[in-house]
Amino acid sequence: MDIKQLKFLIALDETRHFGQAAARCHITQPTLSMRLRSLEEELELPLVNRGQRFEGFTAPGERVLAWARTVLAAYDGLQAEAAACRGNLVGTLRLGVVPLSSFDPLPLMQRLHAEHPNLRFELSALSSEQILEQLANNRLDLGVSYLERLDGERFDSLAFSETRMGLLYDQRFYNFGEAPLNWESLIELPLGMLTSGMHFRQSIDHNFHSRGLTPQPLLQTDAVHQLLQAVHGGFCCAVMPLDSGLENLTDHLRLHPIENAQTLSRLGLIMRRSAPRSALAEACFAIYQKSQSES
Repeated sequence: MDIKQLKFLIALDETRHFGQAAARCHITQPTLSMRLRSLEEELELPLVNRGQRFEGFTAPGERVLAWARTVLAAYDGLQAEAAACRGNLVGTLRLGVVPLSSFDPLPLMQRLHAEHPNLRFELSALSSEQILEQLANNRLDLGVSYLERLDGERFDSLAFSETRMGLLYDQRFYNFGEAPLNWESLIELPLGMLTSGMHFRQSIDHNFHSRGLTPQPLLQTDAVHQLLQAVHGGFCCAVMPLDSGLENLTDHLRLHPIENAQTLSRLGLIMRRSAPRSALAEACFAIYQKSQSES
């Protein structure tokens, strides 16, 4: 068994296709199949359900896949740790961010990249639950998520400032003057919202319901980009993080403050506490703390 076989197994899981997995790993499909069969023979377990195409993993294969991810994360962490001991950071920083986070990761990534040019970044949009699960399983190095009910024994965190809300709209179709909006005025507007399972939507619903209001959204979606497209087309307006910079995406978008509008919980930067802990995550934590002290 070698590390490449585990990489092949993970690539197959992520692509769900033998040919695409082989292309990702820069090998031929027969070579990929041969190496995976060799792994199965060594472990004396069937890992992959094979037909005319990839049909998923066997039950033992799913368990081996979880270990493969852990081993590969440890391997990458070892490489990053060795580079950090030499005064350099290499590898890929895996960052998970909840949808509609008011935290912009770009300045942090730019600063890290400027100090460590060999560093790469993998940015994923995930739910709060997915972020905590993947941090615990060492599939993410850092998360940006809500700190509500965070287990302080398992995770370290740095809290951000409170997330305020505003109404995003296209000025070609709407005009709200200068005064902040109130929730009562929003109820009459065509609203676009994220689906109800998302934390940001729950905060919006709480602000309406606590005032005895029941919104009837014109559009609900689990895709932020579709929501932004609908707003830009004048189809609807949407409640968004006030300091997110979304109004700068086009010349026509505006983000108008809403009175007494905050999310239910604060966002924060989250890192697992237990070893092995990513040297990349620790460096990122330190740089963010330093940037906050400088501002």
